[in-house]
Amino acid sequence: MDKRLITVGLVILGAAIFIKVAFVLLSHVKVDEFHKTAITFIIDSSSANQPKIPAQIKYIKSLCAVLDPEDAIKIIKSDKTSYLIYEGSPGEGVAITKALKKYTQNGSNENSYGEAIKEAVNYSLTMKKNGYNAAIVVVGNMEENGSAASRINWDTLPKNIEKTQKYLPELSMMFVFADPQKLDEVKTKLNPVLGENKLILVNEVNLQKSNNKFIKAIGR
Repeated sequence: MDKRLITVGLVILGAAIFIKVAFVLLSHVKVDEFHKTAITFIIDSSSANQPKIPAQIKYIKSLCAVLDPEDAIKIIKSDKTSYLIYEGSPGEGVAITKALKKYTQNGSNENSYGEAIKEAVNYSLTMKKNGYNAAIVVVGNMEENGSAASRINWDTLPKNIEKTQKYLPELSMMFVFADPQKLDEVKTKLNPVLGENKLILVNEVNLQKSNNKFIKAIGR
C-alpha cells in the first residue's frame, strides 16, 4: 500500500513539474500580432506586355491564394491611362480572373507606371485609415512608353515613398516580371528608402520563392 502511495505521489509530482515547466515555456513564447493588409496590384496591360499577361494573371492568382481572407486587394490596370478594375477579397478567384482577363486585353502601345503607382499609394493611405497595413505589387516589364507625365520620375519617387512612410511605415513594394536590368534600376533608387526586407524584386527566373518573400515582408 505504501509503495502504491509513493508511486502515485511521484506520478502527481512529475505531472505537476511538467505542467509548471510547460506553463513557463509557453508564457515566454511571443505570438506575432496579425495585421490585415491591403495589397494593391498594378498590371501593365500595354501592347508591349501582352505576351506575358497570361503568366502574370496566373502569378497574381497564386499570390492571392496565400493571402488571408481578412486581407483586401485592389487591381489597377495600366496602359495609356491607369484605373481600378477590381477590389475585394483575395479569395474571390473567379471574379479576379474575370476582371483581369476582360480589362487587360487590347492595350494601347503606351503605359503609365508613374500614374498607377501614385494611385496605388493613395489607395494604400485610404486603407490605412480603415485599419490595414499596405503593400504595392507592380506586375509588368517596366518598359515605359507613355507620356512623360505618366512615367515614373525616378528622381522624385524615392522622396515621395519616404514621405509616405511617415503614414505607412510598414509599406512593402514588390516588382515582378521585369528584366534584371530594370529591376537593378528599381533597387538602386528604392532600396535606400525601403530596405532589403520591404523591397522585393522578382524576374521570371526566380518567381518560385517570391510569394514566401512577400508574405514575410508583410509580417506573416
